[in-house]
Amino acid sequence: MQRTVAVVGGGISGLTACYHLARSPNAPKIILLEGSGRLGGWLHSTQTEDGAVFEHGPRGIRPAGTVGKNTLLMVSELGLDADVLPVPGDHPASKNRYLYVSGALHRLPSGIGGVLRTVPPFTRPLLWSGLRELVAPRGTQPDETMHSFVSRRFGKELADIAIDSLCRGVFAGDCRALSVRSCFPALFEAERRRRSVILGMALGGGKGPALDSALSRRARDERWSQWSLRAGMETLSEALQDFLRQRGVEMHCHARLRSLERTAAQCWQITLEDGSVRADHVISAIPARALAVLLPGWAEPLAQELRSIEAVSVGVVNLQYNGATLPITGFGHLVPSFEDSSLLGIVYDSVAFPEQNGTRGPSVRLTVMLGGAWFEQGFGDPDTVPLAVLLSRAKEAVRAHLGIVAEPSRTIVKVLKACIPQYTLGHWQRTETISRYLEQERLPLSLIGASYQGVSVNDCIYSAKTAVTRLLDQAC
Repeated sequence: MQRTVAVVGGGISGLTACYHLARSPNAPKIILLEGSGRLGGWLHSTQTEDGAVFEHGPRGIRPAGTVGKNTLLMVSELGLDADVLPVPGDHPASKNRYLYVSGALHRLPSGIGGVLRTVPPFTRPLLWSGLRELVAPRGTQPDETMHSFVSRRFGKELADIAIDSLCRGVFAGDCRALSVRSCFPALFEAERRRRSVILGMALGGGKGPALDSALSRRARDERWSQWSLRAGMETLSEALQDFLRQRGVEMHCHARLRSLERTAAQCWQITLEDGSVRADHVISAIPARALAVLLPGWAEPLAQELRSIEAVSVGVVNLQYNGATLPITGFGHLVPSFEDSSLLGIVYDSVAFPEQNGTRGPSVRLTVMLGGAWFEQGFGDPDTVPLAVLLSRAKEAVRAHLGIVAEPSRTIVKVLKACIPQYTLGHWQRTETISRYLEQERLPLSLIGASYQGVSVNDCIYSAKTAVTRLLDQAC
C-alpha cells in the first residue's frame, strides 16, 4: 500500500521537501498543507506593470559552498538557468559594502591596502586584529556568543562594529545573544580544528558532496557573490509549484492545522479547521513554536524545546525614486546597534540588479530593513504597528544616510512577523535534544526549515533535501 507523507508548511522548505519526494523512484502520496492563502513563504516578490521588481523577503542568494551549489543544481533542474541574474566578482555590489557609523558611510576594507592601513570607522589597521587572532588560545567553552567569540579572538572593536552589524544584517539579531556555534559553525569549527579561525578557514574543512551543475561552474568562474531571478525570487517557488502539480502532489492553502495526534495504527491524525488528514509520516516545515502548539500532551518534552526557539520580526520597506542617484555604489550598508538600534540597514537593490528597475527610466530602488531583535523597543507590537510609522522611519533614514530628499515614486511596506529564528546561546543543545527525542520515541516526524540548522534560503533548501533523503533511505 502506498505510504502518505504530509508536508506541513508551504514555504521554500516545504516545497523543496515535496520536490525531492516527488522525484523519488517510488514516490509516496504527498499532501502539502499550508495555513495561509499562498505558497512560497518568505519568498515574496512584487512585479509592477512597468516591470520593476520588489522583494519583500530574500533578494539574493549566495552560490558558494555545498548548500549554494545544491540550490543552483535545483534551479537548473527546474529549467530556470536563463532567468538567473548573477552579480559577478568585479561588480560594485560584490566589492563595495558599507557601514553607517557616527553619521557617515564607511566602505568596509578590502584588499591588502585596506588591511595594512587604518580605515574608518576602525581606529587601527585590521592587520593587528589578524595577528592577535593567530596567537589567541583556543576557546574552552562548548558555546559562546558571537560578540564574546570575536572579542576574544580579534578584539572588542571588531566585535562592537563589524560583527554587531553582520549579525543584524544576517539574523536581524543581537550578537551578544546569538551563538557562534549555531550561527557561524564554520568559525567555531575552524578554531576547534586549527586553534585559529584564520588558519582553519584558509586550510578548509574537507570536501562536501559533489553537486556540480553548469550554473555552479559559471558561478565559480565568474566569482559570483550572489544571484537572483529576473522576475524575482518568488519565481523559484512558482517553478516548484508547477513541477509538483505535474507530479500530482496535493497542495492545499488555507489548511490551518489545529492538532497532531497519533492513532492506534501508528499513523498521524492531522486535524484541520475544516477536516482531517491521515499520514504515515509528517515533515514539519513550519516554525518551531508553531509546531509546539500542535503536538499532543505526551510530547511535552519535545514541545518545550521547540518553544525555546524564538524568532524576531522585521519591517521591510521597498522604495523607488525616479531620476535619483546614489552618492555611492555598492550592495548596501548596515547600521550597528549603538548607532541606531531599530534601523538594521539599507540594501541598494538597483545597483545589484538593475535589470529589475522597470522601464520608466533611471531610478533608485532601495529596501530599508527595520526592527529585528529591537522591533518592540523601536516600534511596539508587530501586530499593531501602523505601516505609516515604518514608512516614515524608512524615508527619514534614506534622507539622512543617502541624501535623497525627494519623495519616493513607489512604496511598499510589509511586516514579516517572527520571520527569522534566533539561534541564541545553547541552540546546538536544543537541536540535539530534539533529534534525540525523535529517535528515542521513533516518531515518524521530520523537522526542516529555518528554526534548526540555518536561516538562509540555501540552508532551508539543503535541510529539506537531507531530511527527504534520510526518510527515503529508511523506507528502503
